[in-house]
Amino acid sequence: MIYRKFGKSGVNVSLLGFGAMRLPTKEINGNKIIDEELSIKIIQRSFELGINYIDTAYGYCDGKSEVIVGKAIKGFRNKVYISTKSPLSHIEKKDDYRKFLEEQLKKLDTNYIDFYHFHSLNWQNFQEKVLKLNLIQEAIRAKEEGLIKHISFSFHDKPEYMIEIVKSCDIFETILCQYNLLDRSNEYAIEYLSKKGIGIAVMGPVGGGRLSDMPYLINVFKNKYKSCAEIALKFVFLNEYISVALSGMSSIEMVEENVNIVDSKEFLTKDEIKIIEEILNQRRNREIPCTNCNYCQPCPQNIPIPYIFNLFNQYTLIGSQMFKKLYKEIGEGKDERKKPDSCIDCGKCEERCPQRIKIRKKFKEIHKIFY
Repeated sequence: MIYRKFGKSGVNVSLLGFGAMRLPTKEINGNKIIDEELSIKIIQRSFELGINYIDTAYGYCDGKSEVIVGKAIKGFRNKVYISTKSPLSHIEKKDDYRKFLEEQLKKLDTNYIDFYHFHSLNWQNFQEKVLKLNLIQEAIRAKEEGLIKHISFSFHDKPEYMIEIVKSCDIFETILCQYNLLDRSNEYAIEYLSKKGIGIAVMGPVGGGRLSDMPYLINVFKNKYKSCAEIALKFVFLNEYISVALSGMSSIEMVEENVNIVDSKEFLTKDEIKIIEEILNQRRNREIPCTNCNYCQPCPQNIPIPYIFNLFNQYTLIGSQMFKKLYKEIGEGKDERKKPDSCIDCGKCEERCPQRIKIRKKFKEIHKIFY
C-alpha cells in the first residue's frame, strides 16, 4: 500500500480509502437491508490489506453506516483513521453541532473521530449556517476536548469557493471533494490548496460507478489494463496533490482488486492521459447542449425531456449499455412517463427551450440509437 502525507494534519493515509456509502445489501421479506455481517468482513479485509482511512457519514446507508463502521474498527482502532461528517442539513441551531457529534460518537462506539467534516459544504451554507450559527467555535471546542482530532469539510460547489472558504477560515486541515476522469473541475483548487498544506481526499474516483464501464477505453488500452475502473483509479492516483481517494467497495473481491491497482505503483502516463482527453473531447462534441433548466417541461405527453437528454449524453460520453437499459425502462410498470416515440409533434418544448435544441429531431435520433 502507498501512503501519503495528509497535508498539515501530521498523519499519513493510504492512497486508497474505504468509502462506506455503498455497503452491500441483502433481501429479507422483499425488503433490501444492509448486510451487516458481510459489510464488516469487507471493511476489515481492507484494513488487513493496508487501508487505514475509512469515510462514512450520519445519513449513509439509512443511518446504518456509522454503526457498522464502529463494529468493523474493533481491533483496528489504533491503526485506522475514521472520517465522518456533521450533518449540516439537519443543523438548525448552534447546539445541534454537539448533539449530532455525541450521537455519532455513540454510533461509532469510539471516544474520538479523527476527521470530522462539515458535510456537503457550499458557499451558501458556509455563510448561512457555519458562520451564522458560530459552528466554527463549536468545532474548535470539540477539538480542544479531544472529541475530534482534525476539522475538515466535504465540498460540493464551484472550486473558487473551496479556495475562498479555506482562505476565510484557517481551522481546516483537510478537504473532501470530487475528482475523476469526467470531472476535473476541482483540479486547480486541489493543487493550490495542497500546496498550502491542506490534505486532499477525493470522492467518486470511478464516477459513482459510471467509469466502471467505458468499453471504448478498454478497447484502446486492452493490452495493458484489465478494467475501466483500473484506468479511472490510476488516473486519480497519478495526481500527486491527492492524499487519499475513496472507493465505495461492496465486496471483498473489489477491495482486493483495488488494492492490487494501488500496489502496482504504475499509474497512467501523461501520454495515456492525453489519448484519453482526446477521446473524451471527441465524444463531448456529440453531446446535446441541455442545461437541465426544465423550461421545456411539462410535456403534454409526459416525456421527461431533460432526463432523456442526460441519458443520451452519458451514453455518448461513457458508452455503457446501462443507459440504454434505463431508457427502455421509461414507462414500464408504474412509471407514468413516456418515451420519445409518444411525441405528438406539438413543438411546445422547442418554443420554450433557451438553448434552441431541435428536440423533436433529437427524439428520433435517440430512440433509434436506444431501441
